[in-house]
Amino acid sequence: MGASVEDFNKAKDKLNTLKKDPGNEVKLKIYALFKQATVGPCNTPKPGMLDFVNKVKWDAWKGLGSISQEDARQQYVDLISSLVGAEAPAVAAQPTGGGKTFQTLLVSTEDNITTIRLNRPDKKNAITVEMYNELIEALELAGKDDSVITVMTGNGDYYCSGNDLNNFTKIPEGGVEKMAKDAGELLRRYVKAYIDFPKPLIGVINGPAVGVSVTLLGLFDVVYATEKATFHTPFSQLGQSPEGCSSYLFPKMMGAAKASEVLLFNKKLSATQACELGLVSEVFPESSFQSEVWSRLKAYAKLPKNSLALSKQLIRGLEKEKLHAVNDAEVERLTERWLSDECMQAIMSFFQGKSKL
Repeated sequence: MGASVEDFNKAKDKLNTLKKDPGNEVKLKIYALFKQATVGPCNTPKPGMLDFVNKVKWDAWKGLGSISQEDARQQYVDLISSLVGAEAPAVAAQPTGGGKTFQTLLVSTEDNITTIRLNRPDKKNAITVEMYNELIEALELAGKDDSVITVMTGNGDYYCSGNDLNNFTKIPEGGVEKMAKDAGELLRRYVKAYIDFPKPLIGVINGPAVGVSVTLLGLFDVVYATEKATFHTPFSQLGQSPEGCSSYLFPKMMGAAKASEVLLFNKKLSATQACELGLVSEVFPESSFQSEVWSRLKAYAKLPKNSLALSKQLIRGLEKEKLHAVNDAEVERLTERWLSDECMQAIMSFFQGKSKL
């Protein structure tokens, strides 16, 4: 679903609404993408050495090489959207078709595709308790709507940075035991929403992914990633343990030794490595990521809806009972870990700036 000329023009208008100066580097990128989208590859003579301003602008435009006008238009729209979203993260978008509005998500349905976009770009799309609940509801609605496929992606530079660790600072009246129990039940429901999702679920990983946003990818049917994406599960570093059925699906997918590097020893994977291990279906160049992926998704959405859903049941149905059992076991173990001294000390260290993920 590449950006249309109308989307491009709307992005130009949004640029004028920015309250903060995005900085010279970003402004040069905006200029270069605009020129590439409207004119095409740089076709003007290089300015003289003493014409500093125009030389820098020329270099930025020339640096885009042979990127197509369509790809440049999409990148321009994505960049402006991320800048606007970072300034007003709490403003919920009105979804296409008059559906439900969320505070932490952008949800829309178009061309038989329901898109769920994580929308806390200023916080790298870290997942709060509110976002967990909204994602559960959004998945429930998407599973029942008329769309053929559902896509999950992120707004801004990150796909998702995992749990917002501020979740652990909000201690209810029942104390940390009540907090851990409530968090465990919320996580159980959240992972269950993916296990039971009836339609093809496709991850479009637009940037770095951390924690639960990585472990859940084994429950997606297809995962496409930009070459700049990374995949990191720093559980032991935070005194925690895996979730999202990854303790079962990752060894099955990667082999026990490779899965242990990722889940036990915090190995960060590049997009290419994740693809080689089976976590990602295909990796795309950043310059053409949006246009190539959405072109493919639009083709998928033209396939017979019932055929896709029934075929998914055949592929996934036999393991559902096993996955629910794994989810229960992982939640039980995590609830224990959240109450451990190791976990509490690790989270305290994080907030004191001693832990770098």
